[in-house]
Amino acid sequence: MDRYLSELFTISIMAFALGMDAFSVGLGLGMFKISLRQVLKIGLVVGAFHVLMPAVGIVLGEIFTIKFGRIATMVSGVLLIGLGLQMVASNLVSKRASNRIPSGIGLILFALGVSIDSFSVGLSFGMIGMKIAPILILFGIVAMLLTWVGLLLGRGIHKALGIYSKILGGFILTTIGIKIILLIH
Repeated sequence: MDRYLSELFTISIMAFALGMDAFSVGLGLGMFKISLRQVLKIGLVVGAFHVLMPAVGIVLGEIFTIKFGRIATMVSGVLLIGLGLQMVASNLVSKRASNRIPSGIGLILFALGVSIDSFSVGLSFGMIGMKIAPILILFGIVAMLLTWVGLLLGRGIHKALGIYSKILGGFILTTIGIKIILLIH
């Protein structure tokens, strides 16, 4: 029983660490004028991708080397930098409020960007042959909850700072993307 609790604690910490990117990006994105319906939808999609990406990673982990995980992490960083710079630029050029909240393919790319690190974790799990169904569910739930918290906090900051919150949100996303890229070298 102690071993089970120890493993559960370790996996919970891992899920929280993986979900922190979703929280941080959600915080930046929440600084847009965002509805509660959009918050719900974004959190659900990010949570689903935090289940899907490590599952795909597990399957591919037996085939690919760990270097592929580094490339995927680099792509994640570049996506976040691009999204952040686009937010900053569009809000510096236009002082009017905009609602460029990810939807459709943009939402899928957004969720992919914040969950790509969990793909790398899945690769490593696949290489060591872990049984993972409960871990995947935990990853998804934690990422979804942290995304919601980030989005809701961002909404509060948006109400306090107005248009400047969007520029701050863009800087946050860009900084996270740069951090991701710098950490893989």
